[in-house]
Amino acid sequence: MTARAWLSFSENSSIRKGWHMGESRQSYLVAAESAVSLLGDPAVSASWDKPSALTEFSVAGLAGHLAHQFVRVGDVLTRNGEVPEPISLLEHYSRSPWVQAGLDHESNLGIRRGGEAAAAAGPAILVERAQAMLDLQSSVLPGEPEDRVVSLPSGWSLLLDDFLLTRCVELVVHADDLATSVGLATPALPATVVDPVVELLAKLAVHRHGPTAVIRTLSRAERAPATISAF
Repeated sequence: MTARAWLSFSENSSIRKGWHMGESRQSYLVAAESAVSLLGDPAVSASWDKPSALTEFSVAGLAGHLAHQFVRVGDVLTRNGEVPEPISLLEHYSRSPWVQAGLDHESNLGIRRGGEAAAAAGPAILVERAQAMLDLQSSVLPGEPEDRVVSLPSGWSLLLDDFLLTRCVELVVHADDLATSVGLATPALPATVVDPVVELLAKLAVHRHGPTAVIRTLSRAERAPATISAF
């Protein structure tokens, strides 16, 4: 199967079917609750002004970026106006400029500036705001229609459940970054959160590097490429 054929097949595979069986909103809320708990750990505030494990991010900026995922969800839920036909998750990542851009690209500079701005009021206020957004979303998300489509600032749309999966990717990946930065164990999350994230990252890796590179990395280390990073 070619990479293109595999990509076409994968858009209708189990990741989408499983994620839309009533688990998406709860899985996002579980990941979000774990992130708020991590943000409130004393180890985070103790390292607030130090460099993080993520290049060019301070601990404060990384914490702000993690908490900003709640803002992103709140924004799409309240956005009004005409909503275009939703695109697939793989198309979403293909269109997003930050995915393969360098650290100095404006899209990534903007992400880092946004994280610092979100954290500017300090760790206690950041946690308080994140908890308030999580409380609101916990009451709102279960009542959203299964076929709800949300419009993104980028100009295209996703199914709400697909957008929540992109936020779960951010929460899972950056919780690991933040925990590593401050000497904590990576938060443990249930399979309902982790499995769809791993599956999406694998499909993005195949899309970017081709199936052979991914297969070799997982089964033949002696022939593996230097990286199969999804981003």
